[in-house]
Amino acid sequence: MAGSFPCNEINLASNLPLSTFGSTRGADIWGWTDPQDGSEYALAAYQEGVAFVDVTIPDSPEYLGFLPTETDATIWRDVKVYQNFAFIVADFAGSHGMQIFDLTRLRSVTSPPETFTADAIYSGVGSAHNVVINEDSGFAYLVGSSDCSGGLHMVNIQNPTSPVFAGCFGADGSTHDAQCVTYIGPDTDYVGREICVGAQGTLDSSSHIVVVDVTDKANPAMVGIGTYADATYAHQGWFTEDHRYFLLGDEIDDGASATTRTMVFDMSDLENPELDFYYYGPIETTDHNLFIRGHYAFMSNYESGLRIVDIEEIDSGTMTEVAFFDTYPTSDNYLYNGQWSNYPYFESGNIIVNDRDFGLFVLTPTFPIGTSNEIVEAPGEDGYVLSSAYPNPFASDTRLTLTLAKTQHVQAEMLDITGRRVALLHDGVVRAGAPFLLTLTAASLPSGLYLVRVRGEHFTATRRVSLVH
Repeated sequence: MAGSFPCNEINLASNLPLSTFGSTRGADIWGWTDPQDGSEYALAAYQEGVAFVDVTIPDSPEYLGFLPTETDATIWRDVKVYQNFAFIVADFAGSHGMQIFDLTRLRSVTSPPETFTADAIYSGVGSAHNVVINEDSGFAYLVGSSDCSGGLHMVNIQNPTSPVFAGCFGADGSTHDAQCVTYIGPDTDYVGREICVGAQGTLDSSSHIVVVDVTDKANPAMVGIGTYADATYAHQGWFTEDHRYFLLGDEIDDGASATTRTMVFDMSDLENPELDFYYYGPIETTDHNLFIRGHYAFMSNYESGLRIVDIEEIDSGTMTEVAFFDTYPTSDNYLYNGQWSNYPYFESGNIIVNDRDFGLFVLTPTFPIGTSNEIVEAPGEDGYVLSSAYPNPFASDTRLTLTLAKTQHVQAEMLDITGRRVALLHDGVVRAGAPFLLTLTAASLPSGLYLVRVRGEHFTATRRVSLVH
C-alpha cells in the first residue's frame, strides 16, 4: 500500500487532487520534456481545460497554470505534443477547434498558477474526440469529428502555430483513436511509409482496426482490416517498438471475458493483420488507454489503475503483469471511474497518470523502464541485440550498442526518411560477445527523423532517431 492506494513494484511520489485544478473530473494526460534543460512536465486534461505541472522533482510537483477550454466543459479532452507545442482537442464542445500552446512559456512562469490563453487555434474542425500526432512527420490526425466522416482529419503542423489542412480519410467510418507512425516493421512493402492504425469503435460486433497508408495525404489508401471475436468497441491501441505487433483494447467487451482483455495483432503483413492471441489481465474491470515503451505495456484500466505488463516474450504468446498502482482504491468494477490514461516516456523513468476521480499522480517504478537504464542482454544463438538510441531525441550525438552471438561482417548506416544514406557508421567485422558501440553525430544534418539500419550476415535491424537542434 502507498497510503490508501494498493500497489506492487510502483511507488507513489506525489498526488495532486482534482481540487488543485478547480475541477471535478479528470481526463487525458501527456508529457513534455524541455530540450533546454531536461525538465519534465505533465499536461493533464480536465473538464474545464488543461493543467501544466512541473514534475521534474517527482515528490514536489509545481502547478504552473491552466489553459481553459475554448468553449464548453467536457470530460472528453485530449492533448498531444509536437516539438515544443501542445495540441488540444475536445469532444461535445461545439466549435472548440484545436488549441495550440507554446510550452516554452512554462519556463518563465513567475506567479503560479497562471491562467493561459492559446497561441493559436485551428478551426478546421469543431469538436474532435482525439488528436493523434506523428512527431516524425509533423502531422496531426484529428479523429472522431464531424469532418472526414469521423475518420482521419489530417493537418500539417510542421509550422506549429500555422496549421494547414492536408487531407481526409473517412472511407471506413468513424475512428475513435489511432496511432500514426513512420513504419519500420517486418512488412518490407511499407517500410519508411507513414502508416496509421485506427480503432474503429462502432458499438457492435463490426468494430475492428483499420490500417491506412497516409504517406500521400491527398490520396490516403486503405491497406488492411483486422477483426476479432466478440468485438464491441475497439477503443485504442499501440504498436510494439519494432512494429511487429499492435495491442488493442476494447472498452466495452466486458462480456467477452471475466477480466480485462487485450487483443494482440500480428502486423507482419499490414494488408492482412491477424489476431495472434488475447492477453487477459488479472482484474475484473474495464480497460481504457495503453502505451508501449521497450518491452513493457502500460495499461490504464479505469478502476484498477495502472498495470505494467512485460511483453518481452510476446513472440511466444506470453505477457506477464509485473507491477500495478491502483489509483482508484474504492472498487474494481466494470465502470468508468478511475484512471483514464498514463504517460510513460520520460527519460527519468517516472510515470504520470490522470485519474478521473483522484487527480494527477506521479509514480516511480522500482525497476528501470527507460532506454537510459536498459541493460544490454545476451543474444541467443545466431542472434543479436541492438539497443535503442540514447539520448533520443538528440541534439549533437547519440549512441546505440550492438551485441552479437557470432562474429560477422556488419554494415551500419544512417538514412533520412526517404531512405537516402546520410552517414556510414560502420562497415566491417563486429566480434561476438562484447557490446559494440555505434555513435551518430549530427554534424550539419537538419532536424528531423532518421533511421539507423544495421545489417549483418544473419539479420537486419532498424531503429528510429530524432534530431532536434
